Amino acid sequence: MISGSLRAGSTNTAVLQTAGVLAPSGVTMVLYGGMGELPHFNPDDDREGEPVHPAVADLRAQVAAADALLLCTPEYAGALPGAFKNLLEWTVGDAGTYGKPVAWINASGGAAPTGAADAHESLRKVLGYVGADIVEDACAQIPITRDLVGPDGTITDPTIGAQITGALAPLVRHAGRR
Repeated sequence: MISGSLRAGSTNTAVLQTAGVLAPSGVTMVLYGGMGELPHFNPDDDREGEPVHPAVADLRAQVAAADALLLCTPEYAGALPGAFKNLLEWTVGDAGTYGKPVAWINASGGAAPTGAADAHESLRKVLGYVGADIVEDACAQIPITRDLVGPDGTITDPTIGAQITGALAPLVRHAGRR
C-alpha cells in the first residue's frame, strides 16, 4: 500500500491503515513508508547495471514483492502531489509495476474543487504508461474527513469500513488469480 501523502494524520494514510486492519485472513498488507526518503528522480541516476540510491532500491524491492498495490493519494494544485509523482517516476525504470494489479481509493473529502479527479486521472495515465493492471472494480471514491480518523490512525466508522472492504475484495481476488 502506498499513500501519496507525507502529512502526519493524513486521511489517505488512514484509509490504507484501515484497509490493512480489514484485510481478509491470509492477506498481509504492508504500508510503504519511505516516500519522504526518496531522492528527486533523475534519469542519470537510474542507469541499467548501476546501483540506485538505497531508498529507491527499497521501494523497488517492496513493489516487486507485492502481489498487488493499493494506492491512496490526495490532489495538490490540481495534480498528483510532487513526492508521490516522484515515487511513481522511480518505479518506471525497473518495470516492477508492469502487469501488477493496482487499484486506488480516492479519499477526497471535498476540499479539492474536483474531488481529486484530476489527480486520479493523472494516476491512471501514469499507471497505464508503466503497464500496471488497473483493477477497475477495486478503484473507489470514499470521501473521508479528518474527524473520521481515530487516535490510532484508522477509521472506525462501520459504513466507511464496509466501503474500504468492498474496494479491497476485488483487488485481492484479482491478485489471487495471477
